[in-house]
Amino acid sequence: MRFKLILAFVEDSKTDIVLDAARGAGATGATVISNARGEGLNQKRTFFGLTLEVQKDVLLFVVEEHLSRHILETISEVGEFDQESGQGIAVQIDVEDAVGVAHQVETLTKVVEDKL
Repeated sequence: MRFKLILAFVEDSKTDIVLDAARGAGATGATVISNARGEGLNQKRTFFGLTLEVQKDVLLFVVEEHLSRHILETISEVGEFDQESGQGIAVQIDVEDAVGVAHQVETLTKVVEDKL
């Protein structure tokens, strides 16, 4: 079984809805790294020298490759990434090898077979 790593950078207020949507789309779990910062096209606004920015969370999903595109699109839709600048971004990367997922392979095999 082959896997992809989906990295999603989302506003912390949207973390829970993105996690729920990803699970509904086939993700079997996630790792959340809180309090990340990022900078996009537009520089951060300041108020008397203090940066005004929304906290971001980094969500990491190791997902089965046949489910990855659907999960990625679901994350984008729910997180409203393309609606407005600065809402978030998600990418997927090939995973060469993974350990610690053996307990999920049996469940994922059945899910993937049903979808194909």
